[in-house]
Amino acid sequence: MTHVLELAKRLMAAPSVTPATGAVFDAMEAMLAPLGFEVTRFVSGEAPDGPVENLFAIRRGPEGSRHFAFAGHLDVVPPGGGWTSEAFEPEIRPSPGGDLLYGRGAVDMKGAIACMVAAVAELPAEAGTVSFIITGDEEGPAIHGTRALIAFMHEQGHRPDLCLVGEPTSVNRLGDMMKIGRRGSVNIWLEVEGTQGHVAYPHLADNPIPRLVAMLAELDALALDEGTHWFQPSNLEITDIEVGNVAHNVIPAKATARISIRFNDTHSGASLSETVAAIAGKHGGTALPIVSGEPFLTPPGEFSAIIAAAVKAETGVEPEASTTGGTSDARFLREVCPVIEFGLVNATMHKRDEAVAVADLSALSRIYMAIAAAALGR
Repeated sequence: MTHVLELAKRLMAAPSVTPATGAVFDAMEAMLAPLGFEVTRFVSGEAPDGPVENLFAIRRGPEGSRHFAFAGHLDVVPPGGGWTSEAFEPEIRPSPGGDLLYGRGAVDMKGAIACMVAAVAELPAEAGTVSFIITGDEEGPAIHGTRALIAFMHEQGHRPDLCLVGEPTSVNRLGDMMKIGRRGSVNIWLEVEGTQGHVAYPHLADNPIPRLVAMLAELDALALDEGTHWFQPSNLEITDIEVGNVAHNVIPAKATARISIRFNDTHSGASLSETVAAIAGKHGGTALPIVSGEPFLTPPGEFSAIIAAAVKAETGVEPEASTTGGTSDARFLREVCPVIEFGLVNATMHKRDEAVAVADLSALSRIYMAIAAAALGR
């Protein structure tokens, strides 16, 4: 099998803090073109959320064959300080459990993308059509990334039958969990206007803080649901409160807050936004919602069975089908075809000294090859 370790190191050595462009995509194209992929790269968006580079690559199989897509992102979160080695100079170190590869993106998710490339290198072109849907804007606002790729795919008539996203879903060991769905996410900015005045003359002012506090108390007391068979209960969290009043003897003119709701498929972003807006209005305030994504579920069936069989054959582990955790670009790709996330162990993602077991890279490459082969053969 193509040496997946070298592929991972090449990607990790290209700094690509979100939004990513340039060198890391050069490396990706250089890996795929020799394997017979037609590579399209384009840049979308402008500052402050862009520019973002995106890549779509396809290797067409025989006429009428199935189409399997790998999806992921080459952008990474900022490394921060305190690393024991350089974040963008991948380094292998021994450990009691086997060698580890250190560097930003090791598990989230340049390591997994390297596994995808290594997998298709061993997959005969006649097996079917394979594509890569790769963005440089997953860790950021995700405005000009996968959504732009989906628009491009629609324009070009590319529609995969199944899509696997390489997010690091494993928890304790490779293969113990796959994500068949995710909750939705909406952030809502709340504001209450008042009238500024002197605290000694409250009748000449209107303090917005008590009304904001009452609003937040009512929102915090909401019982959104009790969860479903596949999803945990939705939760509403107060994430910010701000008045900005530096004077102790002034009633402020405005008070603001922000809430974040992660919700299951008993709700939609619009329905929750309406509920919050009604409560805000009751207390004399306003609500500005931004829906990051709707919940999705790929019910257990053909696709999850393919993944489970490939994982068990390689590791002996039966992966748990889960919908826990945060959002990913699968929330957009669900519009295209059934999508499931499966990848490396997530213990060090977004942390300093991010690292992946070298043995896991080799194993995941074989798992990905088995998944693609089975998906194309159905």
